[in-house]
Amino acid sequence: MKEKKALIEPENKLLSIRQQTKFLDLHRGSYYYQPAIERKENFYLMKMIDEEYTGHPFYGSRRMTELLKRKGNKVNRKRIQRLMNLMGIEGIYPKRNLSKAAQKFKKYPYLLKGYVTSEPNEVWSTDITYIRLKTGFMYLTAVIDWHSRYVLSWGLSNSLEGSFCIEALKSALEIGHPKIFNTDQGVQYTSEKFTKVLEENNIQISMDGKGRALDNIFVERLWRSIKYEDIYLNEYICGKELKRGLKNYFHFYNKERLHQSLNYKTPEEIHRLSSPWGREA
Repeated sequence: MKEKKALIEPENKLLSIRQQTKFLDLHRGSYYYQPAIERKENFYLMKMIDEEYTGHPFYGSRRMTELLKRKGNKVNRKRIQRLMNLMGIEGIYPKRNLSKAAQKFKKYPYLLKGYVTSEPNEVWSTDITYIRLKTGFMYLTAVIDWHSRYVLSWGLSNSLEGSFCIEALKSALEIGHPKIFNTDQGVQYTSEKFTKVLEENNIQISMDGKGRALDNIFVERLWRSIKYEDIYLNEYICGKELKRGLKNYFHFYNKERLHQSLNYKTPEEIHRLSSPWGREA
């Protein structure tokens, strides 16, 4: 099994991960749940950067470098910039930008300025965040309903290949269909494969302004909740353990966690009571 996994090339332009795993008779999930690895010293720095950025998303690379120096680390800005880029943290503006926008693909306008939802399935949004493990890291994506804060689907990967984002989108569409779907301008979302799924379902596409984290505020709040309430409290060892932990957390988040912004109701209560699609979730 280990030998087969070693043969997989994430950057292969001719064969996708799906095709490579099929060719090797390897279940794709067993590939994705292997954490990405960095040098031990860099991983230690990434762990501190993740905690500081989650608490202070306005910290850019200059301030992060000085903060880490104050904590006794011998670092320079170039090194911290590289690690922040690997983690998907844009240093100038509080925005997680886990991939550069693909210039050859169509960009869509931001449709949600001043928009206030009145019911579930008006607006959905998605994003990707860095998740640390004990000896590595993975990437998490989720699709959330703006009105109810209900997490409709989620997925894990050890690379930023867009297929796991498409799978999460398709899983969410088995529950319902929004009027508007909002993303950032990352290559995963500007790709023709991703936008085609939305267009085929007659869903309007909205994209954040470049570097504007607050355009996707509900997903940003979700990431903070996940990290403070689960990831930082449980030092997950491997991808499979992380998947189990997140499954439990999302069950709690949707069905048990009371939200002040929802008048102390749960996302599931708002989504199911207000939405016929939600009653099927």
